[in-house]
Amino acid sequence: MADISASIIQGSAIGPASYVVHASDLVSTTAGNSLCKYADDTYVIIPASNHLSRCAELDNIQTWTNHNNLHLNRAKCVEIMSFPKQGVVVP
Repeated sequence: MADISASIIQGSAIGPASYVVHASDLVSTTAGNSLCKYADDTYVIIPASNHLSRCAELDNIQTWTNHNNLHLNRAKCVEIMSFPKQGVVVP
């Protein structure tokens, strides 16, 4: 029989709320970047002016997950870039 190494069963009703509370001490490392947490997902919002901080933010999350007995699946980490439509002036 395997040892239980976590306190919340995946797929449980309390899991998403528990993660948000548990992850309250997870903060971004660079001013201007934001972390949005929902259920068991964390989104890092990085403006173009901070694009060089991507690796530092992922390393920070990796360190946090290791410290909190969680697992970061880097294979599921993706980068999404957004650009304004052509002809649209962004102030």
